[in-house]
Amino acid sequence: MSRVLCKSTIALIPSLASSTSPHFRFKHFRTSSSSFPRVSRMATEASSSSSSSSSSSSSSSSSSSAASPSPSSAIDFLSLCHRLKTTKREGWVRRGVNAPESIADHMYRMGVMALIAADLPGVDRDKCVKMAIVHDIAEAIVGDITPADGISKDEKSRRERAALEDMCKLLGGGPRAKEISDLWMEYEENSSLEAKVVKDFDKVEMILQALEYENEQGKDLEEFFQSTAGKFQTDVGKAWAAEVASRRKKSN
Repeated sequence: MSRVLCKSTIALIPSLASSTSPHFRFKHFRTSSSSFPRVSRMATEASSSSSSSSSSSSSSSSSSSAASPSPSSAIDFLSLCHRLKTTKREGWVRRGVNAPESIADHMYRMGVMALIAADLPGVDRDKCVKMAIVHDIAEAIVGDITPADGISKDEKSRRERAALEDMCKLLGGGPRAKEISDLWMEYEENSSLEAKVVKDFDKVEMILQALEYENEQGKDLEEFFQSTAGKFQTDVGKAWAAEVASRRKKSN
């Protein structure tokens, strides 16, 4: 779906409760040109603090922490991801849909799509599931950007890449953060079979949601169907989109 820049984003404010392990609470502020450096600075502080703390641990403890984020980093990261549950998909908001889905709602059903799809030659199903649940993760910071904001595709990508980098720093780096970053980049660049499948699921989920809103709320959301026409890259995407279109035709 097209995306719009949220009117607020998040600054991560270190808690005074601990000087050795960074904990964060969230504060909303109006988006400005200085917002993103501030988030980046806080994420860098979290990463530096985490590195400093881990350097004083034993070698066995360091080896264990390298495999997964610390409890503090994990909860900080998950708390930031809460924004994905509360930020509504802007395309629906702009068209007056009642109680529109959130970014997390959209990604969840895409993950289910990847889970139930038939096996495809050369496609890693598990990778598709993971990619589906991280492909919009940077929107926890930048919000849901749409063409209506007048933001170029390149600028949108730049903001999301910077946000993703900050989120990975907040997670403490390491293999989990790298996996999230790699999956996001692969999707963004449409550089694998899995990325093509998940991009198709992104479009299928959107038109299925549009059909559901049309049936439930009497909306005319033709533009969403038009925006995806002829853009599916895989057989499964084309087949599922055709099924949605067939059901829409029967319901009209």
